[in-house]
Amino acid sequence: MKTDEQLKQDVQAELNWDPSINDSGIVISAKEGVVTLAGHVPFYADKVSAEKAAKTVSGVRGVANDIEVKPNMAHQRSDSDIAESAVNALRASVAVPADDVKVLVRDGWITLEGNVAFRYQKSAAESAVRSLWGVKGITNSISITSSVPAVSPTIVRSKIQSAYQRHAAIDANKVRVDVLGSTVTLTGEVHSWHEKDDAENAAWAAPGVKSVHNHLCVVTL
Repeated sequence: MKTDEQLKQDVQAELNWDPSINDSGIVISAKEGVVTLAGHVPFYADKVSAEKAAKTVSGVRGVANDIEVKPNMAHQRSDSDIAESAVNALRASVAVPADDVKVLVRDGWITLEGNVAFRYQKSAAESAVRSLWGVKGITNSISITSSVPAVSPTIVRSKIQSAYQRHAAIDANKVRVDVLGSTVTLTGEVHSWHEKDDAENAAWAAPGVKSVHNHLCVVTL
């Protein structure tokens, strides 16, 4: 098991390795497998990318992302400018039903509201506005109202477990899948944050799923 100092160094190395992340203002600390990211970055996309990078490091059991987004003077914009750009970005995305998504902006923080049929559309809406200048954060409040007929819990569970078995990184025997209506709850153990995210993505891909509660624990070797 890595020491806190080793984990901190590995996360720092991962951030340094990724040229898309402006990590000059990021401060890293680690304690018992939990990594805290603090400091500041000029773009919200940098904050998201830093968190994703930290999750890929072996030994990381949790990430607290306390990075503050501070756009420099050249990238500061009014809320109305950000809202206009966000609406245009949603319209430009082929994966987003733009007419069903509403944009609210306050102090640089974007809130997405509305209803879509599938989870990938909700994720695509957030991705579309993530890299806009002046954005300080995003709250994705889009609801999923899938028109796919509900299927039995047995069928949903079977499809999810089959997906796990196709993914070499996930040990299907250590992941429990519980289905109640259109809600899936995952419990058990995985060996990395990547496996945890992979398991959740597999759950979302099952037909009829509208909500996933991911309670998987990351257990490092």
